[in-house]
Amino acid sequence: MQKYKRLIAGKVSSLYEGISSEDIFQLIEYPANAQMGDLSVPCFKLSKQLRKSPAAVAEELKAAVSSDAFERIEAVSGYLNFYLNKPLFAESVLNEIRRQKENYGSQKLGEGKTIVIDYSSPNIAKPFHVAHLRSTVIGSALYRIHSFLGYECVGVNHLGDWGTQFGKLIVAYRMWGSRQDVEQRGIDELLRLYVKFHDEAERNASLENEARAWFAKMEQGNEEALALWRWFVDISLEEFKRIYDLLGIRFDSYAGESFYNDKMDAVIRELKSKDLLEEDDGASLVRLDDYGMPPALILKKDGSSLYHTRDIAAAIYRKEAYSFDKAIYVTDYAQNLHFQQWFKVVELMGYEWSGDLVHVAFGRVSLEGMSLSTRKGNVIKLEEVLGQAIAKTKKVMEARNHPLPNIDEVSRQVGVGAVIFHDLSASRIKDVVFSWEQVLSFEGETGPYVQYTHARICSILAKAKDAPPASESALAQLSFHLQNDATNLLLRELSVFGERVELAAKKLEPSILARYLIDLAQAFNRFYHECPILNAEDKDVREARLALCEAVRMVLKSGLHLIGLEAPKQM
Repeated sequence: MQKYKRLIAGKVSSLYEGISSEDIFQLIEYPANAQMGDLSVPCFKLSKQLRKSPAAVAEELKAAVSSDAFERIEAVSGYLNFYLNKPLFAESVLNEIRRQKENYGSQKLGEGKTIVIDYSSPNIAKPFHVAHLRSTVIGSALYRIHSFLGYECVGVNHLGDWGTQFGKLIVAYRMWGSRQDVEQRGIDELLRLYVKFHDEAERNASLENEARAWFAKMEQGNEEALALWRWFVDISLEEFKRIYDLLGIRFDSYAGESFYNDKMDAVIRELKSKDLLEEDDGASLVRLDDYGMPPALILKKDGSSLYHTRDIAAAIYRKEAYSFDKAIYVTDYAQNLHFQQWFKVVELMGYEWSGDLVHVAFGRVSLEGMSLSTRKGNVIKLEEVLGQAIAKTKKVMEARNHPLPNIDEVSRQVGVGAVIFHDLSASRIKDVVFSWEQVLSFEGETGPYVQYTHARICSILAKAKDAPPASESALAQLSFHLQNDATNLLLRELSVFGERVELAAKKLEPSILARYLIDLAQAFNRFYHECPILNAEDKDVREARLALCEAVRMVLKSGLHLIGLEAPKQM
């Protein structure tokens, strides 16, 4: 649809000096009521610039703007409404998808630009639970979307593999753990020890001091502390990577917080040299009172580092290593202040690229109104959720008269897809109350619904395998057979795919694509029920509708891929 917008914008802007094509392009709307046209230019803003009434501007444009691309143009109450030449529109959409295939909707907006995306970032020695899913799938979708638009993307899993929590875990392991239990139960045993530490620390406050002392030993290079730490990291990574494989998630870097240990001294020296660092009761901090924020703590009393220190060091390293044009951090909104603070510190350090640091915040996950808490043991392991989703999918499929030969693979694709889509389908900033019933529901506006629509189209095309593919020249004739409300709606949905991808990137909002896929699937299913395909009234109508089916299949598959779902051919 964008090329029609460009056509209109070019024609309108050519009539008036000082009004750019881009200005007009941004004004063009999609009328909510199809009776008011396919595209519309509201003339109210133009009327102010031209010092004419909106109605007069609309009438003036109607007389001057014409093209074979439009069946007619109407001026109504200050709006200029464009009605597409439907056969030409159908031919254009189908041929464009046919030519570009999986690249349909892609652009070169990001050509020559690099985006670093920091996402997932679970804490070592803690189970990968449902709250980690949000950062993981939102970040992965943003990675895929920006790559599709031509950006060079670098996905970073900034693992939480450093900090006082490891001092706590070392204390707990030395007091109540054993190597045999950890080797047998893995991360579950580490969680048990972590929870026990906090239970005991409520009764014995000295444990917190002991934990801080062990973390200080880690930072000082104590080999006993570091050996335990490395062991905990290896156990955790083994579980994390198993879950990432199940989700189809990849990263270009697993450089966690510990990677920056030898890079923080330089940051501290720089802060001191620029008179930004001051001492307060033994700790070192950067005052941010002038910016309405509490101080950013850089070093604790015992000299150990904090999140601010490591994040600043990481940002400087990433700028030097990747020369990014934008660095995106995907975390929940509870960390808003943290990012505002250290972004401001980077700005005060004089780095012009501080404005390229972006925090993509998302809503928090709770369990029936209770916050998820690792230290209280109040978590739901993501692996358990994925396993149950896969098992439910398989059970549904086994109940059918003709179960699939590759039922395990399809169950994985659909079950995992249901969990991912459930997370991405709502605006990212909304809080999520975890519900087994909702996550495992395949009815309504869900990932399995979109995947099933793709599988349905694959089945139709397989049954019609004897039908010759329509050539581009043939589509020019066949497009005349795609003229009814259901077909026009479906073609319109297909035409806006690229715009939806671009908008999702601009707003850093994958739910825009998830919503689009539901709309496209619903439009196809309406078309499917209203327009016979394999049993169409004649050969040309059948071939035209099959060509439309193939176009929808390709776009559904591309859209599903961009948000991290697979597209099964059978369900």
